[in-house]
Amino acid sequence: MDNRSQYAASEPGSQAAKNNTALVVGAQGVIGRNLINHLEGTGDWDIIGLSRRGGAAAGRVRHVAVDLLDQQDTREKLGSLSQVTHIFYAAYQDRPGWAELVEPNLRMLVHAVEAIEEASPHLTHISLMQGYKVYGAHLGPFKTPARETDAGHMPPEFNVDQQNYLENRQKGKNWTWSAIRPSVVGGFALGNPMNLAVAIAVYASICKELGLPLRFPGKPGAYDKLLEMTDAGLLAKATVWAATDIRCANQAFNINNGDLFRWSEMWPKIARYFDLETAPPLPMQLDVVMADKAGLWDSMTGRHGLERHAYKDVSSWGFADFVFSWDYDLFADGSKARRFGFHEYVETETMFMDIFDDLRRRKVIP
Repeated sequence: MDNRSQYAASEPGSQAAKNNTALVVGAQGVIGRNLINHLEGTGDWDIIGLSRRGGAAAGRVRHVAVDLLDQQDTREKLGSLSQVTHIFYAAYQDRPGWAELVEPNLRMLVHAVEAIEEASPHLTHISLMQGYKVYGAHLGPFKTPARETDAGHMPPEFNVDQQNYLENRQKGKNWTWSAIRPSVVGGFALGNPMNLAVAIAVYASICKELGLPLRFPGKPGAYDKLLEMTDAGLLAKATVWAATDIRCANQAFNINNGDLFRWSEMWPKIARYFDLETAPPLPMQLDVVMADKAGLWDSMTGRHGLERHAYKDVSSWGFADFVFSWDYDLFADGSKARRFGFHEYVETETMFMDIFDDLRRRKVIP
């Protein structure tokens, strides 16, 4: 079966699409959760979520708890998944240094792919979630807007190694791959090490509790630089689109909201949402200044009738510090996806407000 016939059999809305089974790797993260929600909403997919924690089955979604770093555990847990047609890979293992990220993150992908290749003869596509680290965005000022054709940078970089693995593994195979490159992703998830919107919401809530204005805590040069974000819902739509459109076979795509912003404009709007005043930015390492606020958060949880989430699960201070340290422009050209047929757009201000509303509905913040 050639790749074109595979994609024709999996186009959304087709009768054959009812037979699709998605394996979402990293199901409990902000990307994985929203991807599962989107897949479930189409009604065209059976869905299996993989994570270390697992989860409760509901509707057409079931979860499998697995340690992808352990090859034997991966084979045992995935060995019976004989109907998987699409792997959506969004798992991530954090490590202190860039070089240390390569081995565990590559190993998890290899274990997952090879276990499903062996288990399922129906594998059609592997979607790899990446990011702007491919362009060196995490290292310092880089060429903007970044494009999928830009030259690579000096390793180590696990995103690149993962894509190289898929490209080499795919040769002679019936399945295809796609690489999805979002900016900072905005959406709901708890216990996630990379959740900027939740970190901002918790920071603002604590500022209000203490009677403080909302100060931008990042580097002075970061306040007026251009950057962009990627809404988790939009990202889910783009990921499934790229996985089910023949034009996207073996391609990489930047996926972003479609607008640019500066914190100097966005920050006062966020402050107004929380009924806070602003004050001049003051460089603060949130990972340090917020480290002693667990007791305060516990008391806020009781006083405001919030759901009792552990403080560590609602705060991503290290990642927020990382984003707020970008004293250079950070954005990429998203026109390739539009040229290939994806035209969704989300206004970033609206995205933030919608996430904050959602957090209040879920009683995560006051």
